[in-house]
Amino acid sequence: TSPFAWLRTRFYYLLIRLYFDHEFSIEEFTRGAKQAFSVVSKLLSQRKLDLLEELVSAEVLQVLKEKISLLPDSHRDALAADIDAIMYTTEGDVRIYYDDDGIKFVSILMCFWYLNGANLPDEAPGEAKVFQIVFGDENTKEKKHLLTANYEFQREFTEGAKPDWTITRIEHPRLLE
Repeated sequence: TSPFAWLRTRFYYLLIRLYFDHEFSIEEFTRGAKQAFSVVSKLLSQRKLDLLEELVSAEVLQVLKEKISLLPDSHRDALAADIDAIMYTTEGDVRIYYDDDGIKFVSILMCFWYLNGANLPDEAPGEAKVFQIVFGDENTKEKKHLLTANYEFQREFTEGAKPDWTITRIEHPRLLE
């Protein structure tokens, strides 16, 4: 990320700690986001969308129901990310905003890069080449794809609101389009 974006996100983390949650830690948030990403991606892969109701916003869940039903098995299998297969995680964007009724929200976009052994084509038509990594020797070759996903987490910070983060955006480029 650019130095400006890095400074901007750190400034927002400071604002979150000062005005919303004095115990907020981006390191702890990132650990929880990785765990949530792993759980949600596996449930999506298994088409267990009813188990996502407490984790994902209703609007996102409705869109996912439509998209998941149309996915080929190979793409659906590629959605699943084991927590140990997450190679890199970073924050994409942080926003603090108030709606028309004065309700306070914080949203954090997290970007994940993960390895998955699904049987995907080497190239998707009209898309960039999917990165592949081969493990083992000639006899025990195992091919894995390096895939990306973006999940946006949102929390309401109005007094009396539940202290839960909800996923308000799910993107798996080349898989969920």
